Amino acid sequence: MISQQSWSDAQRLWDFQQMGHEVRPCSVAIGLGSHDLGVADTTADLFHRDMAPLIVFTGATSRTTQERMPRGEAEHYRERAIELGVPAAAILVEPRARNTGENIRFSRALLAERQVPVSSVLLVSKPYEERRAYATARKLWPTVEWVSTSTPMGFRDYVDSIGDPRLVVDMLVGAQQRLMIYPRQGFMIEQETPRDVEAAYERLRDAGFTSRLVPETTHRA
Repeated sequence: MISQQSWSDAQRLWDFQQMGHEVRPCSVAIGLGSHDLGVADTTADLFHRDMAPLIVFTGATSRTTQERMPRGEAEHYRERAIELGVPAAAILVEPRARNTGENIRFSRALLAERQVPVSSVLLVSKPYEERRAYATARKLWPTVEWVSTSTPMGFRDYVDSIGDPRLVVDMLVGAQQRLMIYPRQGFMIEQETPRDVEAAYERLRDAGFTSRLVPETTHRA
């Protein structure tokens, strides 16, 4: 059972992750691989709305996706986008990235290899990782403009769509921890964490939502 306090704290972390960027046409859309096929759906929708002429899906597999996406997150995303009417020729697949930093670095290298000019990027992530993804991208590729977006959905509706409340709260706690420790390690830009957000994170951590926490000496983004 998740207590009312923990639900409230998770909602606060969710709200903080939302960047509120206005979606606009960009050079390319990058969909960050994960367990959530909704990222592929949203990226496909942005393509159909003429917000980006090209999509990069990036991601290998993780402990969360190795069974449900055995061919790799990016490949499953590509298949889903094609089902939704995106032409295969408009999709590039980056199949090696295993964390957010690699998502950005490897996607940048792939676009450079294909000689795709990039001045702006629509960065599509899970709703509870908008800010984390943006902070990483700004650090690793500062010469382009970033618009961070995700599936427009409320916290409780998102939990229902995933069907695993504990996983979502654990992921929220992990994303918040990275926002606080990775800037010191050079993996993200610095962003101020409001005190009430930090307090919500600490209560959730102390309540045992720790499966996605990383050692503070980690070298992954």
